[in-house]
Amino acid sequence: MSFSGSFTMTRAGAAALATTLVLGAVAPATARDQTGAIVGGLAAGVVGGVVGSALINGANNPPPPPPPEYRPRRVLVEEPEPVVIRERRGPICHYERRKEWLGDGEFTYRRVEVCE
Repeated sequence: MSFSGSFTMTRAGAAALATTLVLGAVAPATARDQTGAIVGGLAAGVVGGVVGSALINGANNPPPPPPPEYRPRRVLVEEPEPVVIRERRGPICHYERRKEWLGDGEFTYRRVEVCE
């Protein structure tokens, strides 16, 4: 008996199940032979479990491929632009309102130029 390349676990399970059913039909247990019926039922259960698990596992998808190996990202390092700080050309001036006292209780506001 030669197996071709297309012989799968499903076909093997089906063949084992068919063989078990044929052997069970050929030699039926007699009424006195209680141990044979128990052993035959046990064997049929084991074969059925093996065939069922082969059918279920054959229908599953294969496991996913492993993740790609880790490679760190390329980092582009840019040179910082030079910061130019210019010296002031001269003093910066602005006007402020300041309180100017005229007497004991009187005052007025004047605009005064303040330079820094």
